[in-house]
Amino acid sequence: MCPSSKMRTASSLSPFPELEGRHPCFSVTAEGHARSGRLHLPVSPGCNITCRFCKRDTHNRADLRPGVSSLVLTPEQAVEAVGRALELCPSINVIGIAGPGDTLYTDHAIRTFELVHAAYPKLLNCVSTNGLLLPQKAERLVAAGVRTITVTVNAVDPAVLVKICPSIAYEGHRLAGEEAASRLIANQQQGIRRAVELGAVVKINTVLVPGINDRHVGDVARAAAAAGASLINVIALIPQHEFSYLPAPSQAQLELARRDAAEYLTVFSHCQRCRADACGIPGVSEFSEQVYGDSLFAAATFSHG
Repeated sequence: MCPSSKMRTASSLSPFPELEGRHPCFSVTAEGHARSGRLHLPVSPGCNITCRFCKRDTHNRADLRPGVSSLVLTPEQAVEAVGRALELCPSINVIGIAGPGDTLYTDHAIRTFELVHAAYPKLLNCVSTNGLLLPQKAERLVAAGVRTITVTVNAVDPAVLVKICPSIAYEGHRLAGEEAASRLIANQQQGIRRAVELGAVVKINTVLVPGINDRHVGDVARAAAAAGASLINVIALIPQHEFSYLPAPSQAQLELARRDAAEYLTVFSHCQRCRADACGIPGVSEFSEQVYGDSLFAAATFSHG
């Protein structure tokens, strides 16, 4: 993290200290981040927005990045996976769903959380979403035991966002250009406000794309803070898909963006850019192959239609 007197990084300054050391993706210190484990359940392969940096894959055992998993589970299989994961890694405190597509595009993630919360009520439930459907699904998420929500917000200016996300699928229609960007931005802000009203803690993920939104992160953080978000995670672009020609941001660019964001939100800077089927303590242990790799799950190819 960039050293700056304005950056809020100490655990005493964490907006929710009860999560410090319990939830690796909401712990602002390196010690807290590496103290507890998480399990990502890959139950959501489809997505309702197009991002020029995103390349999803549901049969990938090699790439260490978001948007990929080795398989897709049904909600019922996901609950079985939780039991297996806890046997392998008892320090798991968090059950997360982060794809490999958007978690709210279908109801399978919510159904999974309902089953997991009923079976393991002491575990923290966490979801990552693009936020397009968050306004209409926030209440069901919280009712299913979700208390921490990450929303990926890459811009709050339609002219900037359209360069990253050129189209969306919304209410049975395909929207493109600034119309799509404006709808996504409006829904993200509304969804964040609604989730916070319901008692959830919201973190923002922002993918830093050099030459496009690298000078816009402060605006993103300001708008997210006004909507009620508490933390922000600025993630370096992985050059791939339609953005394969772009360079990854430099450390100096990341530090500048985090400094700008810290004017408004606590900055989380320990992201490991986990797979959608990750299991264990981030950067310390990994048990996903043992959890998902045997014959019980190898044949699972769950279709969401």
